[in-house]
Amino acid sequence: MTHAVRLSQGLIDQACPSWHVYLCAPTPCLWSPFSLSLFCDRFYMTLFKAASFRRFRRHKAVRPNERSALAKSTQSDLSRLVRTADPAVRKAFDVEMQSFSKLHARYLAERENRVELDWDRIKLPNDKQVIPYSHLPQIIGSEALSKLAVLKVNGGLGTSMGINGAKSALEVKDGMTFLDLIVQQVEHLNTTYKVDVPLILMTSFNTHDDTLRIIKKYVSQRISITTFNQSRYPRIWKETLQPCPKHVSDDKTHWYPPGHGDLYESLLHTGVLDRLLAEGKEYLFVSNSDNLGAVVDQRILQHMIDSDAEFLMEVTDKTKADVKGGTLIEYDSSVRLLEIAQVPPDHVDDFISIRKFKIFNTNNLWINLKALKRIMNGGGMDLDIIVNPKMTDNGQAVIQLETAAGAAIKHFNNAHGINVPRSRFLPVKSCSDLLLIRSDIYSLQNGRLDMNESRMFGSVPVIKLGDHFKKITNFQPRFKKIPNIIDLDHLTVTGDVHFGRGVTLRGTVIVVANEGQRIDIPDGCVLENRLVSGNLNMTEL
Repeated sequence: MTHAVRLSQGLIDQACPSWHVYLCAPTPCLWSPFSLSLFCDRFYMTLFKAASFRRFRRHKAVRPNERSALAKSTQSDLSRLVRTADPAVRKAFDVEMQSFSKLHARYLAERENRVELDWDRIKLPNDKQVIPYSHLPQIIGSEALSKLAVLKVNGGLGTSMGINGAKSALEVKDGMTFLDLIVQQVEHLNTTYKVDVPLILMTSFNTHDDTLRIIKKYVSQRISITTFNQSRYPRIWKETLQPCPKHVSDDKTHWYPPGHGDLYESLLHTGVLDRLLAEGKEYLFVSNSDNLGAVVDQRILQHMIDSDAEFLMEVTDKTKADVKGGTLIEYDSSVRLLEIAQVPPDHVDDFISIRKFKIFNTNNLWINLKALKRIMNGGGMDLDIIVNPKMTDNGQAVIQLETAAGAAIKHFNNAHGINVPRSRFLPVKSCSDLLLIRSDIYSLQNGRLDMNESRMFGSVPVIKLGDHFKKITNFQPRFKKIPNIIDLDHLTVTGDVHFGRGVTLRGTVIVVANEGQRIDIPDGCVLENRLVSGNLNMTEL
């Protein structure tokens, strides 16, 4: 019996107008690798653009009297929320709710005025706004490190990978977790150069307790670790635009951490910014904890000092896998971050095109702390609002109002981008990424990943694992041992597939197990330019 899943005909017609196909057809080997790859790329790009359009669409504009009523109602709801907090934490909670109230009011105002970017005023950044990494100075001394602090955004749960608890506690390489590697990197820096670079972890209410428990094991190491909890904002109902929670202790599903753009407010309100300045720290290197390529780079730090830049953003060359990433633009003679959520539907194709926008934001940021203090004391920053629609477990539509840390670039003097090598962007967002990191493509050296010298190409292979590998609990049992992929170019695996020990994958390898079938790649098997389907039926590519 054929097990087939018919695709939405409308989406197929958009992706490939002349193709009327079934996925998981009884004879998948009839597809050429190029045709299969091309169809998948076009189909998923069509889905991405459709999702982008839905996200961009706005509600009907709010009239001024309606906005005023909504703002007053929201303020009243937030005041009641604050009164439900324990007196010991009420003041700090009130500060959070005031910040949310300002964000919510801006959101309502933008809805009323229907503020959108003028696409015709967008220009590509010039040579002074994005500088190649190769133009940066070589390093002679290490004096600048004494003025540096490192901050990792550590608020993610990794729910897309099925992780329970802080994502940074996941073992990623040689039995070491994200946090293990981060601590090892900073400790090696301190030991080698005899400096005291502190590590700061910005957690969320989802990860704070886990993080405090985990970092206890680093107490004897040569590193100072500080944690602080970023803001907790209330979700709002999509229909009423009013806060979901009624009490400070309401279920976690009514709250959210408002994105890494909350970094600046949280640094100020928790006192961490003032403490760093009091300790003589002038520069802060910020990155996501799941980006294993984001290590301290002295050349970038020295360039920041030499150029009097108050803010630097690391960007890197875009590939097809990076269509969601924000990019730097010039807008009204200043450099700005453009996110997909800000792009009008008619220009999504332009945004995701590699031909036009060739770089994207890695979220590796370098910030002058004195400049940040000046800006925050002067009224703070109105960062571009990202409207993130969500659906609760019981099917209710809610909205999260978020901001991106990189959007702050427009508020700093002499801010610009640095086009860095791809090796500085190695995020682990999926089990496909995890397979790459755990493989023989990389080795560990003092907490940092180095590409295997035996790899003939400077780029990493493309790995696409299907839904059977999506969750970490399903991913790990499918590999007796991670295959050798030093000579792999492309791997696609769909269906119920298991890999034995000592498996070697070279060139382009596609493994397709149809519904109800299981494929076991035997121990010691070598697959080179092969399409594997059915009961280990192999077709040479």
